[in-house]
Formats: sequence, structure tokens, C-alpha cells
Amino acid sequence: MTSVPLIQLTGLRVEYPGRGGDPVRAVRDVDLEISEGETLGLVGESGCGKSTLGRAILRITEPTAGSIRLLGREITGLRGTVFRQIRADLQMVFQDPFSSLNPRRRIADSVAEPLLRGRGASRADASRAVDELLDLVGLGRDAGRRRPHEFSGGQRQRIGIARALAPSPRFIVADEPVSALDVSIQAQVVNLLADLTRERGLTMLFISHDLGVVRHIADRIAVMYLGQIIEVADRDTFFGGPAHPYSEALLSAVPTLDRESDRERIVLAGELPDPAHPPAGCQFHTRCRYAVDRCRAEAPALRPIQPGRTVRCHLPLVPQDIPAPSTVTTGGTAQ
Repeated sequence: MTSVPLIQLTGLRVEYPGRGGDPVRAVRDVDLEISEGETLGLVGESGCGKSTLGRAILRITEPTAGSIRLLGREITGLRGTVFRQIRADLQMVFQDPFSSLNPRRRIADSVAEPLLRGRGASRADASRAVDELLDLVGLGRDAGRRRPHEFSGGQRQRIGIARALAPSPRFIVADEPVSALDVSIQAQVVNLLADLTRERGLTMLFISHDLGVVRHIADRIAVMYLGQIIEVADRDTFFGGPAHPYSEALLSAVPTLDRESDRERIVLAGELPDPAHPPAGCQFHTRCRYAVDRCRAEAPALRPIQPGRTVRCHLPLVPQDIPAPSTVTTGGTAQ
């Protein structure tokens, strides 16, 4: 394992044309690192930019600005053959496994495609690898002769996982991979992903709106709101007490088996603001029960407050171990 992050994002931004000429800021200046062998859980409401960020890292969606580095190598501007060679190291497990599979192709052909195109494997080698992968995900090699419509939703997601694993990638984005599945099947697929990432030393960004699911697979948690990362923390640190009011609201909705728990269910006021016209100051202040005048006027920076935890909030909910930078006054102006 290297000290250089496997994935490093700096100032990553994704904007779309909006009505009236105002850009929709789907991802706003994201700085984020994912270490080799780590699973980072990315959580937040629908529409907050999670999936767009995941697709931008893989350059399925092209970033508007910013930098993406793979093991220190800038890949944001790469094109053609050079990027196709790197693309095999970056794979995705999609939310809807059926739409990501060609309904007319046999499963073996769909799973083999990224191995043939991305790694230049021979047909014989690809065929052997596909058999092994279908066994690995619990379907059996006979599944390769069949077509997508012959499988259940959970089985199709296992096919999607096998396809993502085919070129032996370094990094996988799993975009809401269990949200469309029955609860009983969700646990099976999450456990499969956890086992595979551990056994193969994979690095993964696991995107979900369900903190209960993320808790079982992620090493760290990143919380996203209106295109920005607003909190990043180690899993145990995060679930021990979130620092951002938005994280607090998300965590309050996670079911608990503790009948004695007095956790308050926090219902956020209002709707997610329009990403083309985000609020001034802290973007969350319109829905935050702790907001003060400073929150409405001044945008907070993402800053460390404890070892292993950063937060974008003027008034974090946990004690700060890392003191704020000293304030220097020059000519009557705080610098």
C-alpha cells in the first residue's frame, strides 16, 4: 500500500446548463481523497450530487473544472487510447443492473466485454475469467449462457458486480447498488461486495442514501449536500456522533433496535434548494435548526476539527480537538 491516495480530487466541479442561462452546480469544488484498499461511503439525499460525483471520477460525466488523480497521475484531461488503458482500472456498479446489460447478449459476453476491450485479453482467457467470476459472485458458470431477462434483480446485480470485476480494476464506484432490491437481498449483495473488496484489496466509493447500509461496508463516511462535501469522518467516529447538523438529521432516521434509545427524529424543513440558485452563506442554513446570522452571511470552509474528521460548519455539534487558526487583525479588518 502506498502513501499516495489512490483517488485524489481537487476542486472538482460539474455544472450543467440551466434555465435562463444560470448553471446548475451539481458538484461544487470537491476536495476528497480515497486511500488504496479503502471503502468510502458517500451519503446524502436524492439530488445532492452523489451519483454525479461518482460518474465524474470515472469521467462518464466530464468535470467542468478541477483535478482527478489516480495514484498521483493526473487523468482529468487524458483522451483516446491513453485514457482507455486507464479506464479499465476504473469501473462502476450501476443502480439499475438491467439497464446496464444488453438484453440481447448472453451474460458471458457482457461480463467479458471490459476484459476484452480494456485489457486486450484473448477470447480463451476471457472465457476462463468469466467462468471464475460467475462462480465467485454465486451464480455459477452456467449463467453465462443465459440472457438478462432470465434473472432476478439480485442476480442481475451480481452480474453487474462480475462485469465490474472482470478487468481487475483498482477502483470501483458502486452507485446505489442495492436501492432497487428487496431488503432481504440487499444484505446479501452488500456482504458480497464487502467480501470481494477485502479479498481483492479493492478501493471503492459506495454511494447510498441509506446510512444503515453504508455502516456495514464503509471504512469512512463522506456526507454530501447540494453538491458540496460537508463532513468526512471515520465510520466509528461518525456514528458515535455526527458533527454537521445535516449529518445529525440523516443519522436520526436510521432505525435502531435499542428500545431504550431516546434519539430524536429530526425532520428537515423545506425542500433541497435549487442547485442553480444555492443560498448565500452556508448552503444548509435554510433548513438548519441551529443557524445564526453568521451562517446566513458567511460560507464555512471544510476544515479539520478532530483527528480523522473534517466538517463544513461554523458551529459543529461535537467538541473540537483542533483549535481554529488564530485571527490576525490588520487595519481593523480580520484576516
